[in-house]
Amino acid sequence: MKRSVRPLFSALLFGFLAATLICRVAIRRRSFSFSSAIAELGTSGLMTQEFVFNDTLLEFAAIDPGELKFKQEVDLISDYDNTRRSHRRYFSSMSRPIDGRRGIPSKFPVTLRSPQVYRYWSEFKRNLRLWARRKAYEPEIMLDLIRLVKDPIDSAASLSLPSKRYSSCAVVGNSGTLLSSQYGSLIDKHEIVIRLNNAKTQRFEKKVGSKTSISFINSNILHLCARRESCHCHPYGETVPIVMYICQPIHVLDYTVCKPSHRAPLVVTDPRFDVLCARIVKYYSIKNFLEEKRVKGFQDWSKDHEGSLFHYSSGMQAVMLAVGVCEKVSIFGFGKSNSTKHHYHTNQKAELKLHDYEAEYKLYRDLENNPRAIPFLPEAFKIPSVKVYH
Repeated sequence: MKRSVRPLFSALLFGFLAATLICRVAIRRRSFSFSSAIAELGTSGLMTQEFVFNDTLLEFAAIDPGELKFKQEVDLISDYDNTRRSHRRYFSSMSRPIDGRRGIPSKFPVTLRSPQVYRYWSEFKRNLRLWARRKAYEPEIMLDLIRLVKDPIDSAASLSLPSKRYSSCAVVGNSGTLLSSQYGSLIDKHEIVIRLNNAKTQRFEKKVGSKTSISFINSNILHLCARRESCHCHPYGETVPIVMYICQPIHVLDYTVCKPSHRAPLVVTDPRFDVLCARIVKYYSIKNFLEEKRVKGFQDWSKDHEGSLFHYSSGMQAVMLAVGVCEKVSIFGFGKSNSTKHHYHTNQKAELKLHDYEAEYKLYRDLENNPRAIPFLPEAFKIPSVKVYH
């Protein structure tokens, strides 16, 4: 009798111990604490050849602190009543660019009470609904960037190319470090040259080149251009296509009003691509913050990075776009030096706190040297050859 009970007792004991261990692991991974994340960094593969992502950081990077504000703004636009002063006041505050310069006034391209708004209002709300509805985490969007971005640009240019990647792309950042370079001719040799936020090329051709194939901007730029006649926003010529990501829901109005006056394509990035870029940058930012400062709580990271305003830079998303549509990617003008300006073409010296440039630089280095270290990308996606020019 004793011999028949002993195996059963041993099996029950083993099951109990296994269940206890599983529960402890689950509880440990659910807790958002930097102490557990730091401990996992040494054993999760982040410092070994066999790369395994840190689950704690992945979970926290997936949280969008601006999601509630986003939904509130979309709902307010949908229910807008021009007879209510509170609505008009809130719309005016939403229309200001998120660039830290709170003293600069910003206005709509047309006043909210003008007949021109009503002419576009229905289309604007329809565009907004379609854009907001697609705002979700779907990493497979990287596999669809050729169809969503490259094909519309090629179609407008009457290019009958098959849906394949561009042979080579240069993404030209705006760093002041370009002033000490002579990359102009090298940049212009690429099939596609992507420039950021209407940065000047005149007088800087030897350093940054003169060719522009795609103008990549954030919607704050178009919002400022929308004040001009016919929404003119073409420093590189009216035939150069514009690719833009939406910073604020209200900027869909600028897109709706301005698109008919643009000869070249004005393409808005898919919100699923925006969400993917946001997660990647936040992961790198948290990981960098954890490794350098070794603080105790995620709240410390939020305080140091503008909380819900934290966002990827235009340059980061332009690089990821090139990674999705090009066989070979060259990155110029990303980096900083204490002896140079923040932008090569302006007098701005200070960086914007809502971006984490150091984290983004580490992303570019991983694209070049260790692409397996980049989280959230689908396994089926092929990362092209990437070279960063310093």
